[in-house]
Amino acid sequence: MGRGKIEIKRIENANNRVVTFSKRRNGLVKKAKEITVLCDAKVALIVFASNGKMTDYCCPSMDLGAMLDQYQKLSGKKLWDAKHENLSNEIDRIKKENDNLQLELRHLKGEDIQSPNLKNLMAVEHAIEHGLDKVRDHQMEYLMTKRRNENVGGGESATQFPAATTGDGYS
Repeated sequence: MGRGKIEIKRIENANNRVVTFSKRRNGLVKKAKEITVLCDAKVALIVFASNGKMTDYCCPSMDLGAMLDQYQKLSGKKLWDAKHENLSNEIDRIKKENDNLQLELRHLKGEDIQSPNLKNLMAVEHAIEHGLDKVRDHQMEYLMTKRRNENVGGGESATQFPAATTGDGYS
């Protein structure tokens, strides 16, 4: 025996409306999963409740972003404007730049140096030497400032400052 037909109209009782929404939403998600498996269809489902909560499903063979891009391409509808596209491109550019900087930092630490390319190794060596020179200059500037401040602040100090070294054991 089949179920009786119901009239499709807004459910006035709030509790009944919430229960019906929950059951039908779960039924939709279940059907979306079934059609994905049975028919090898690409399915995306987004449901917003009246309270603002979101439920979504996207088939495992495709992510939601790719699904929305395909929808936009095939339907001809613009989901986002050029400003958002530019921001997306900028984010991608910054991510690549960040990856390159992290790789360069690992190289400067002496890690992840797998390329036997002499030119790259010489560039890393030059960057390390340049950085070391800057650190030494800053160290000397700090020590000189400290020495001047001690001399001005109350006479001679018995503090001796270490001489800057080249790092190879020689002064």
